[in-house]
Amino acid sequence: MAELDKHLLAPARLKLTTMLTAVSEVEFAVLRDGLGVSDSVLSKHLATLADAGYVRSRKGTYEGRRTTWVALSPKGRKVLHNHVAVLREIIDGVD
Repeated sequence: MAELDKHLLAPARLKLTTMLTAVSEVEFAVLRDGLGVSDSVLSKHLATLADAGYVRSRKGTYEGRRTTWVALSPKGRKVLHNHVAVLREIIDGVD
């Protein structure tokens, strides 16, 4: 059996990457609000995922204000897919 990915064991990071599968990219504030976490908590999670190569971000301007846009990388998408497959294997073993 394949192994769970250590970067996706934190529920917030798993939810974050799952949210990113639905969009090409999303604004930082939308992720923050969707996860119900503070800016600093989201920043730490994103830094961990970016260091692993799972997400990428870019700075830009939206409606006259500076913002950060976040996207799931192809590597991140593949790792998430594999992580979920392992979770499904584990769950299938439950009576």
